Amino acid sequence: IGSELCRQLCKVAPARIVIFDMYENDAYMLRQELLRSYDDIAIDIEIGSICNEARVNEVFEKYHPAVVFHAAAHKHVPLMEENPCEAVLVNVIGTRNVALKCLEYNVEKMVMISTDKAVNPTNIMGCTKRLAEIYVQSLGLAIEQGTIEGATKFVTTRFGNVLGSNGSVIPRFREQIAKGGPVTVTHPDITRFFMTIPEACQLVMEAATISTGNQICVFDMGKSVKIADLAKRMIELAGYEPGEEIKIEYTGLRPGEKLYEEV
Repeated sequence: IGSELCRQLCKVAPARIVIFDMYENDAYMLRQELLRSYDDIAIDIEIGSICNEARVNEVFEKYHPAVVFHAAAHKHVPLMEENPCEAVLVNVIGTRNVALKCLEYNVEKMVMISTDKAVNPTNIMGCTKRLAEIYVQSLGLAIEQGTIEGATKFVTTRFGNVLGSNGSVIPRFREQIAKGGPVTVTHPDITRFFMTIPEACQLVMEAATISTGNQICVFDMGKSVKIADLAKRMIELAGYEPGEEIKIEYTGLRPGEKLYEEV
């Protein structure tokens, strides 16, 4: 999501884009890609973690950004059930660090990327994203009510699973099909909402433009998709017969996993 946001932001010709990331290789490759098409935009890389408050402060002090898109998060549901402290540290405390620096450095707008898993959360990941939502909204309301000083507008965008993102189900299914199966699905009735990465990012930018702040923008993701149907279709598109040439195996819901997500 962060990479695609940078690609789409380049199309509106900002003076500068600062990529703040923990993973130097991905950040380097993205900058090389962007510079091939947009050599008139300053594209800077700063390596660091949102959990490191001093490092976040350094970056804000150096660049004084006008708009911040906050896409940094742990998002893997079962892994966060096993590592709740890290989920809270990154998704809650990290968000707080970024939001407070936005206030301190008079950022015009902070756009936070959230998830449909924050709705009536049943897992650690969803809970931490909901806490982050509540925190930034509370900051925005406190500014409106005059209880704290600041001018930053806080916007939250919520959407479901993103096709082809890290850890997405489609690359996993493709890999399982290439190995001859089985394709593993947690439950025959499990459903999820899906969007493409460019689609999600276009809506994030639209929300950033139209929102007046303190709002949660919920994307229209169409109808939810049965994961079992998705698996069958992918097997068919690969030229195999589902259930015969390549089997579908149901493994049971994982810790914290819902049968369906809510809008």
